[in-house]
Amino acid sequence: MATEHSTTLVVLDLLGIFVFGISGALVAVRKELDVFGVTVLAACTGLGGGFIRDVLIGATPPAALNDWRYLLAPVAAGLLTFWFHPTLGRMERSMLVVDALGLALFAPAGALKAVDFGLGFLPATLLGMVTGIGGGILRDVLAGRVPLVLKPGILYAIPALAGSAVAVLGLRLGLHDAAPTAVGALVVAVWRILAIWRNWQAPMPQGPASV
Repeated sequence: MATEHSTTLVVLDLLGIFVFGISGALVAVRKELDVFGVTVLAACTGLGGGFIRDVLIGATPPAALNDWRYLLAPVAAGLLTFWFHPTLGRMERSMLVVDALGLALFAPAGALKAVDFGLGFLPATLLGMVTGIGGGILRDVLAGRVPLVLKPGILYAIPALAGSAVAVLGLRLGLHDAAPTAVGALVVAVWRILAIWRNWQAPMPQGPASV
């Protein structure tokens, strides 16, 4: 396994886990779960995508079980949200931006870790997207909600896929260290935030549905 990007990937993983942990904890608070439930949902949201990625590429046991920092990050995010949820809850629009930043951190980093394990362009890109959206899907399923990525017209998975592709392509073109991840993350963040701000939507079927 290549180790050139390991430090960058760890930092991005921890930031993404913390940010996604806050989003999961907010959902738990709104579902009126107790402190344990809030922490569990924060952990599932923050770690779910990385668990799926690591299992699929054979990086076992997953990073979250090998490094105590991976477990501390979502627990800290959950407790922080539990105590300060009135303030965070009032920042609904801002929290969507925070979630977009978490997606931007996770997807390209997940794609590059897949490259480090020998995967080609397409599978690495797909795993980057899975890393970005996996925790959110798990969060919504556990909270009894339709996953955000499956809601009609939501531009969420597509920016994650695009940013992952850009990161892998940048690596193939000779960019090193944090540059491919930064470029890919910028694509995800700008696209997702613009979609929130401008109410952009993914293409929908036209005309009446056939029976």
